Amino acid sequence: MVAPTNLSIGFSPCPNDTFIFNALIHGEITTDPLRFEKEILADVENLNAWALESRLDVTKLSFHAFGHVLNDYVLLNGGSALGRGCGPLLVAAKAYNSSKIVGKRVAIPGKYTTAALLLRMFLPDCTNIIAMRFDEIMPSIVAGKVDAGVIIHESRFTYQDYGLVLIQDLGSWWEDSTGLPIPLGGIAAKRSLGNEIIGAIDQYVRESVRWAFANPGMGMEYIAKHAQEMNEKVIKDHISLYVNSFSEDLGDEGRAAVKEF
Repeated sequence: MVAPTNLSIGFSPCPNDTFIFNALIHGEITTDPLRFEKEILADVENLNAWALESRLDVTKLSFHAFGHVLNDYVLLNGGSALGRGCGPLLVAAKAYNSSKIVGKRVAIPGKYTTAALLLRMFLPDCTNIIAMRFDEIMPSIVAGKVDAGVIIHESRFTYQDYGLVLIQDLGSWWEDSTGLPIPLGGIAAKRSLGNEIIGAIDQYVRESVRWAFANPGMGMEYIAKHAQEMNEKVIKDHISLYVNSFSEDLGDEGRAAVKEF
């Protein structure tokens, strides 16, 4: 029997995360005897930094960051953002051959993001890297503060509205190179909580995902409240792209992708 426990939990304000956690946070599923404190919504790079400090009991984090906290956190089977055709995009204000990006100023959405590591894998000699919040990257390219950037989240649906062009789909490059889906971010729990509590958390996250799939129209007010892009179609496209069968259960293929990454 799991003892009553109050847990801190953090995830991003992006539609895929708020869609996944809506039921768990708002009591649409029973989580007794666990109690989740008021959710902390933060940019994924902030969550990555907090994971390095072992601050939260349960947290969303980039799979790049997860590799740095294996001693403190265990990956849950539910809640991940992982799939095909959903990876970060390298974009610029004008068309470049990808080899010409080396030496130019390239923005990344945080040092420990999956996007940052993918860029390093794809262009190892690209060293003029500037970290900034993901929602600052496209305006910074347009303003000439950087020459190119790796964009994530809703940005993949709106970069053309900024007049930007695609240089390389880094997710497609990963898929072509490995044959595996691209692991973007996952949900991790502190190892110190113990196997019984971790197992219960995983069960509740997966139940929250299943509830969201079964009730796709519910929770939209909560989701839209925190979304960067308010366009309803963009929000729904975002959820459709980043929340899939891997979000309910990583499965063997998902775990293999995480291990390879």
